[in-house]
Amino acid sequence: QVQLVESGGGLVQAGESLRLSCADSGRTFSNYGMGWFRQAPGKEREFVAAISRSGSSTYYADSVKGRFTISRDNAKNTVFLQMNSLKPEDTAVYYCGAIFVTFSYMDFRKYDYWGQGTQVTVSS
Repeated sequence: QVQLVESGGGLVQAGESLRLSCADSGRTFSNYGMGWFRQAPGKEREFVAAISRSGSSTYYADSVKGRFTISRDNAKNTVFLQMNSLKPEDTAVYYCGAIFVTFSYMDFRKYDYWGQGTQVTVSS
C-alpha cells in the first residue's frame, strides 16, 4: 500500500524558491516511479516532473525545465521537487503520484496513488 503526504507549499514572490516533499508511509516506495503534477482552478491536472524507481531517470515539462528539479531518497521513502525562479503561472495545487507502469509518466490517468495536494501560490 502506498500512502502519500505532500508538504512544503506556501506563498512566495516571483523569483523565489520552494521545496516540496512527498513522503510515503508504505513499504513499497521503491517499486514505483514518482511524479509531480499541478492543477490550477478550472484546468486539467498538468504534468510537471517524474522520476524513475531508482532515480536514474528524470523527466520534465518544458514549462519547468531548468527551473525545477525532481529527486528521491528511497531510504526515506520521499520524493522532492525543488522549484526555483518561481513565476505567477506556477500557482496551483501540486500533487505527487506513484505509478507502477513507468512508461506513462506524463499521463495522470495512469497513476496508481495520489497525495492530497499542497498549494503553491506565487505573487507578482
